[in-house]
Amino acid sequence: MKIDEGFLAQMREATQILQREGPMAATAAIQRALHGDNASGNTAGQQDWSRFLPKAPELHDVTTPHAPDDRANVQSGDNLRTRLRKFARGKWPDAMARQEVEDVEVHEAADLAGKGRFLSGTCTNQAGTRAYKLYIPSGYTGQQLPLVVMLHGCTQNPDDFAAGTAMNAVAEDNQCFVVYPAQSQNANGSNCWNWFNAGDYRRDNGEASIIADITRNIISEYKIDTSRIYVAGLSAGGAMATVMAATYPDLYAAIGVHSGLPYAVAHDVPSAFAAMKSRKMKTSARKTGVKEAKPLGHVMPVIMFHGDRDATVDPSNGEQVVAQCVPQLDAGSSKATSVKVEKDAVPNGRTYTRTLLHDAQGKAIAEKWIVHGAGHAWSGGSSKGSYTDPKGPDATREMLRFFYTHRRSQVEDKPDA
Repeated sequence: MKIDEGFLAQMREATQILQREGPMAATAAIQRALHGDNASGNTAGQQDWSRFLPKAPELHDVTTPHAPDDRANVQSGDNLRTRLRKFARGKWPDAMARQEVEDVEVHEAADLAGKGRFLSGTCTNQAGTRAYKLYIPSGYTGQQLPLVVMLHGCTQNPDDFAAGTAMNAVAEDNQCFVVYPAQSQNANGSNCWNWFNAGDYRRDNGEASIIADITRNIISEYKIDTSRIYVAGLSAGGAMATVMAATYPDLYAAIGVHSGLPYAVAHDVPSAFAAMKSRKMKTSARKTGVKEAKPLGHVMPVIMFHGDRDATVDPSNGEQVVAQCVPQLDAGSSKATSVKVEKDAVPNGRTYTRTLLHDAQGKAIAEKWIVHGAGHAWSGGSSKGSYTDPKGPDATREMLRFFYTHRRSQVEDKPDA
């Protein structure tokens, strides 16, 4: 069954309402659409986004949760309507019911490894309030240590992300702080970072400003080596990491992007969906409003992981991230001084291809890890968390290794926006 354009227009409106007013208002909009009530009475000028919404579960990384094994179950318009009816009745998968991290004052809780401290806190600025979790390694006695900012994916929260990546245990081994900002369900019904909203991906605006201020709060409260602050993320969190790379090069020395997207390639939910599926940004731009990934106005060292079987965010996005952060060193550029390609395998696990791009001094300024056979999941992660692939190379340890080879220059780079 083909869904009519009016219904699709109402679904687009519902996604906008979800971002603006929250799940309750979006549910009401979906119910109106399912009953054929076009309350707005005007769908003219709205984008026809049916062509890049072939399967409902594929869209969940932006606005709605999904279980990885649901991907092949929804093919037709009939099934899309069925799932939307479940959503409207409050019967979406369990991930929708997951609560955001509680907004509480800082307090101490036990770390998963039982060594360091895992604290909870909040940060408020003109753009809003977000909770966060902070890991402090047991060896911290007031000396300067690095800081890693970890941005979770959709339907996740800091505790889940910390468990799945095992970053706290690696931070304990390598003596660094880790902060996990938490998206608010009021800002996005599926706890996705709004990397595709212009109001959230510009410097000193929206969620980008909140994440930057969380970083600054940690700097002000603890002895942080400000030349060694890094940001990493998964999926929507990976896309948000590229936002921070573009807008705050004066804060971050390097980034890690796992299954993420380039900076500023989308401007709303439909174009975000399209970017997630795009293999050729230039081609899709004419049809869906996806923008070409333009080079940043500065160099940002980057380590990228992506599964070549990722059906949620097309692997071409990872390639675009690297080209955007270090365009002069991209493998296709004549300015690349050295490109090294390695192929290997995890014992009893997945094979992978690792590409290193070196600068004129021979330093690896970018690494691209393509994990063969892997889907949309954190490579080498723990099954204690969601969206992990224990069979892949250890993205957590490799990212931290890469980070530790980079310090932020004292000469401040110019932010993109």
